[in-house]
Amino acid sequence: MTFTMTFRSENKLPFLRKPLHIAYTAIFLVFLAYTGITTPDLLNWLIENSLTLSVVILLAAFYNIFRLTDPSYTLIFLFMMLHVYGSYYQYADNPFGEWMKGPFNFQRNHYDRLVHFGFGLMLTYPLYEIARRGFNLSIFLSSVLTLSLVLSLGALYEIVEWVVADLVYDGDEQGMAYLGMQGDIWDAQKDMVLAFAGACIAIGFAIVFRRRKQAVGSES
Repeated sequence: MTFTMTFRSENKLPFLRKPLHIAYTAIFLVFLAYTGITTPDLLNWLIENSLTLSVVILLAAFYNIFRLTDPSYTLIFLFMMLHVYGSYYQYADNPFGEWMKGPFNFQRNHYDRLVHFGFGLMLTYPLYEIARRGFNLSIFLSSVLTLSLVLSLGALYEIVEWVVADLVYDGDEQGMAYLGMQGDIWDAQKDMVLAFAGACIAIGFAIVFRRRKQAVGSES
């Protein structure tokens, strides 16, 4: 079985004609710079955002080769802002996570869990769009591939986190704080489950929205 990639240049819409994309880029870079300059833990910020910068470079490199839709860029932007805000502090000490303890009666800071859930919820549709438009896969194959990729990336991230904590922090208390386990030995597994749950929800919405759009188109 072979798949034909349909990546193509979209020079008809140069970057300067997409004010939404310019706004997202400017807001994100300013926020990234602000958090980097004012963070109380620069080492943690640098480690947390090494992948962030890689994603930004990747999106910029492929911008005129395969351009995602505005909803996909919006979801990516929201997730990146969520993550960078988390990297501003140790995830386990994030102020929003501390605030959630009160109204929801949480015993721990759940901001890291929120970000993992957001990873699946917000980045699934862009990945699904690449599978559908970029590789011309069916809805079924696109869904299975996207869900598998989210689960795999979640597992890979947990492994990378463990390696970084062991190498950079030498497995001490600071390394445990970087991992954000907060005493939960099943933290990595729960993070992966939340990301997968978010991905399933996103895939469901994508399929329902597409079918409703097709139904409206057939009626008109």
